Order: sequence, then C-alpha cells, then structure tokens
Amino acid sequence: MYGPDRYADYDAFAWVYNKHWGWFADRVVPVLDKLVLKSVPPGASVLDLCCGTGQLALVLTERGFQVTGIDGSQEMLRYARENAPEADFILADARSFSVPGEFHLALSLFDSLNHIMGLEELALAFGNVCRALHPGGLFLFDLNMEEGFRTRWRGSFGIVEEDHVCVGRSSYRAEEGIGQADFTIFRLVDGAWQRTDVTLLQQCSAESEIRAALKDAQFQHIQTFDAQRDLGWQRDVGRTFFLCEKPGASIT
Repeated sequence: MYGPDRYADYDAFAWVYNKHWGWFADRVVPVLDKLVLKSVPPGASVLDLCCGTGQLALVLTERGFQVTGIDGSQEMLRYARENAPEADFILADARSFSVPGEFHLALSLFDSLNHIMGLEELALAFGNVCRALHPGGLFLFDLNMEEGFRTRWRGSFGIVEEDHVCVGRSSYRAEEGIGQADFTIFRLVDGAWQRTDVTLLQQCSAESEIRAALKDAQFQHIQTFDAQRDLGWQRDVGRTFFLCEKPGASIT
C-alpha cells in the first residue's frame, strides 16, 4: 500500500517545481541557522525527508553536512541528483521508509508533510523519523495550518515564459480540512506544446493533533514557531515550524 510509487503523481510536477519553487531552500536557511544547525556537530548527518528536487540538500552539502534525501517521486529525485551530486538520495515513501545508520538531524520542509493525507499516516512518518535519529537527534518540519489554508489557499496565478506556461489554482475545503492545488502546465518540447494537468492535495491538522502524534512517536521537547510572528516571514501567514527531539543523550 505504501510502496515507492505512492507519490508518482508528483513526477509530472517535478520539472516546473524544480524551475520555480527551489527558492524555498535559500529562504529557509536562516531559520535552520537559528533553530537547529548550531545544535548539531560539524559535518553532521542530515535526513532531508520529502527532499523534492534537492536545492536544500545542495545548500547543506556545501556547508559540509552529510545529507541523505528521501522522496516518493522518481522525477523529483532525478533533478535532486543533478542539483546536489554530493548528497545521497533514496526513492521511498515517508510513511514506510527505513534507512540504515542514524542521523543527527531530520528535516522536512516547505509544507511537505501536509501532502500526507491523514493523521494516522502522518504518525507513521513521525515514527520512521524517530527511529532514524540518534538519541538526542532533532527533527524540524513546517506545516500549513488552518489560518494559512484559509488565508493563502484561494485564487489563481500564472507563470508565462517562452517555452512554458504554468497556471495554478488553489482552494480550501474547510469541512474536510483539505487544500487542493490544481496546475495546468504547457511545455514546448521539440517544437510542440505538451499539456499536463496535476492536482495536489494537502491535509490540515490541528496543532494539538500534531503534538499528540509526535508524542506517540516518542518525541519530546516539542516547540512551535509561527513563521510570521516568530520568524519574520511576513507573507507566510499560517505556516508553523515544529521542532522536537528524540529522547537520549545530547548529540553535541
């Protein structure tokens, strides 16, 4: 049920994501510096869960960290291997992965874990992350919360360039707690225009539910940071960063 092809639908989105959304990696680095990177040893092993097209892995490997990226989209990983050749990448599902070795730090950023539909399935991912960490290892991830979906998940946008067009439309079904993003992508390939339609869903969960799932996965010292109020991200209403720790001896 949770095989590596579970997120194959994201393959069709990988090209445009790589071209237009990799900027998040540079933007999030000051947050990492503030919240976690100063707390791990130089050259620490880092798990980048739902790593996408590898821009964050590149930043971290350039800083000397040993990075392993995991993603469920084969096409996302194809770009990731090009973008961050010094990192290791594994095609696997966040809900069922098992990695050899232990990590000092685990990251899952750009609301990646919102794409896991259902709290029980998200709890499986939390458990896998905890098992992958050293005792005392840190886990940092961000999620779109209710405020974010209601505020930002509405309307449409367009990207128009000579060889491609991307139109995105987003909406939030509050009664179901589901955000939906529909993309229509046109690419000029070998002189002919090709159309791709992609629908991506995100699950909204309450902070209390996330905290309970993290505790069930044996995480402790759970902290939250609001992107706008605590971290100065003025355009990111309703994005929350969660930081927690695996019990055990300090990693520093």
